Amino acid sequence: MIKKLFLNDKFILGLILLNSVILFINSYFLSESDQQILAIIDNSITALFMLELIFKCKEFGFKGYFGSNWNKLDFVLILLSIPALITFIFNLNIIDFSFLLVFRIMRVFKAFRFFKFIPNVGELVAGVQRAMKASVFVFLGFVIYIFIIGVLSFYLFQNSGSEYFKNPLVALYSTFKIFTVEGWFEIPEQIIKNYSETAIFFTYLYFIFVVLTGGIFGLSIVNSIFVDSMVSDNNDELERKIDDLDSKITEILTKINTNET
Repeated sequence: MIKKLFLNDKFILGLILLNSVILFINSYFLSESDQQILAIIDNSITALFMLELIFKCKEFGFKGYFGSNWNKLDFVLILLSIPALITFIFNLNIIDFSFLLVFRIMRVFKAFRFFKFIPNVGELVAGVQRAMKASVFVFLGFVIYIFIIGVLSFYLFQNSGSEYFKNPLVALYSTFKIFTVEGWFEIPEQIIKNYSETAIFFTYLYFIFVVLTGGIFGLSIVNSIFVDSMVSDNNDELERKIDDLDSKITEILTKINTNET
């Protein structure tokens, strides 16, 4: 009975949803007693996930269990949750180890198990993988372009007193921010405060160029290639159906012409 329960996807989905709700509620400033109750429920669900792992390994065998990519993901997510369970059981919070906080935060990743219950998620994942393979060189080129513009902007505006270009790393982040068309008008306005009219003109011209090439054309090209690659499989299937229909029509017309003659 218990074994069937842990092999039931609906039961596991219910645990995942409950766990997600608990994690959400636990983020609020609750009393210590409420937080303790939620912690008990959260870690109990982690223990149930571990039991699910044990039952499935016994049912399908290690080879059969790890033959599924979703099961591999489940295993990793459960593994990430174990340190939080250990710190709770042995009350290790009394020890001043800052890395324990990181381990406890990892329990949030359990909610990722919800993805495998989304209808047609396999097709979505396959589409993303296909799009990533087709877009990898475009992404790489775009990253290189961000790097070049970021470093160039740093050398151009490092003496402007702007916090957006105080070092190369911040300049790269500011450049990416401009490429997303976020703050593209605020950044140059801060830079030109102590500039002459000529410097202001060329500064505006420079940022117009950056926004056009990176923010509008650059991101548009990356997005279009990514989306086109994701839906390409659907287009291929449609093209195959059209080709089959065309061949059948041709075959029918050939038979009609043969009968007429």
